[in-house]
Amino acid sequence: MTSPTSTYIKMRRLLRQGFFRPQVLTFLPALLLGGYWFGGEGVILLAALLFPVLALMGGLFEGDHLRCRRDGTTDLLLRNDFLDLLAEALPRAEARNWSTACFVIEIDDWGEISKRIGTTASETILRRTGERIESAMRGADFCGRLEGPRYVVGLDPVRRVDLNTAIGVAERLQSVTGEAIAVDQTSVHVSVSIGFCLNSRAPKRTADGLMEAAETAAEEARSNGPSAVRAYSGEMQAAIAARHELTDDLLAAFSEGQIRPYFQPQISTDTGRITGFEALARWLHPERGLIPPGDFLPTVEEAGLMERLGEVMLYHSCSALRAWDRANVDVPTVGINFSAVELRNPKLADKVKWEIDRFDLPPERITIEVLESVVAETDDDTICRNIAALATMGCPIDLDDFGTGHASISSIRRFAVSRLKIDRSFVMRVHEDREQQKLVSAILLMAEQLDLDTLAEGVESIGEHAMLSQLGCGHIQGFGLARPMPFEDTLSWIEKHNAKIVESPMLKGFSRK
Repeated sequence: MTSPTSTYIKMRRLLRQGFFRPQVLTFLPALLLGGYWFGGEGVILLAALLFPVLALMGGLFEGDHLRCRRDGTTDLLLRNDFLDLLAEALPRAEARNWSTACFVIEIDDWGEISKRIGTTASETILRRTGERIESAMRGADFCGRLEGPRYVVGLDPVRRVDLNTAIGVAERLQSVTGEAIAVDQTSVHVSVSIGFCLNSRAPKRTADGLMEAAETAAEEARSNGPSAVRAYSGEMQAAIAARHELTDDLLAAFSEGQIRPYFQPQISTDTGRITGFEALARWLHPERGLIPPGDFLPTVEEAGLMERLGEVMLYHSCSALRAWDRANVDVPTVGINFSAVELRNPKLADKVKWEIDRFDLPPERITIEVLESVVAETDDDTICRNIAALATMGCPIDLDDFGTGHASISSIRRFAVSRLKIDRSFVMRVHEDREQQKLVSAILLMAEQLDLDTLAEGVESIGEHAMLSQLGCGHIQGFGLARPMPFEDTLSWIEKHNAKIVESPMLKGFSRK
């Protein structure tokens, strides 16, 4: 349902765009004269009363920022005009010893979202997100559009804004932007990561300095996302600069064992038992600590080291399976992601077979995860042969990020897929959004008809877990269950998780098979 605030903002935007433009106002005298000619003095009197009301509703008396140049898609301020208003707000805040702040908001995973829904729908998402950001702020605050899926908000000076207040503003922005957006008779959920800086913490007390600090915090939030919030600190700039210098450290990282898998558990929604782990690459740098994959995986790809990464992940995953076996812990399988680069290696199936034979593991304990986009778009015979060879060997094939790559049913059969991993974008707020439930139900019904197992990615709440279980999804994984962890932490996590599982009581006259 559209909120009254959102309706008011749309009306105000319509008046600004369609009525209070110089081209329209130029013809106003002629229009009034024509009205007098055909309608008499009553038209003039009505116009005299109506015009100030419309001007008030259009926001012409609410500040100069409503008359600045605006982005064509969102009708929000452009960067330079936003900076002008921020430059005007800063001295007002400092003169009265008041506070202001700058927030930079970025839609998470925008590349994948826009690729999935297309240009027209993407513009709808950008426009509606801008409207919601504007609706969440006070009338005197000002909002702008930056490059791509990024927005910026400036607070009109107030008596006091501390860190907790700013975090509250960021959480409110995340809440309003996270609501479903209707696109082409369906709904799309997005999440945003936010970085902000208070004027009292800016490295330079200028509009450029404050906004650059907020952008730095937003970059830090994005690297720790999705849905992350970060406040600017002086150490951030150094950390970001360090991330940009990782290429020289990569070879040493591989040779010294700094890059290895962290394991994220997957559980059955039916029994609650662990059905596997997914191996996710992490870099534990000796000086910089744990480096998020979003910061180093693009560098690995650019350096041509994806195959080396795959070898490391496969070795450590097999080693982890043997260690779990020695500890009498039941972990049926580990999922390993293979990129398109790795799948183009004609020797990939031989490498996987050699490694699992080396550790004396049956093939079914290594699950091969392939992005749906790779399956949907590939016409590479080598990729097709590799996936077919791995499936024939006995390795289960998971179709990762299902719903984002437009794989056909024939492709699913062609690649001998055994399980669909439902993308996080369909899982978000599935317990609250009826449209999300319909989409997931359709995927699950198709999977059932094709005799495929299912796993939902990115489950972050008990509500999502419960709804997916109710809809019939076979397995789940996500932060709501556990974050990826080093192997050393898995044994204690498994012990605690298994202790929480209560066996269902046996009913008299029935026996478990």
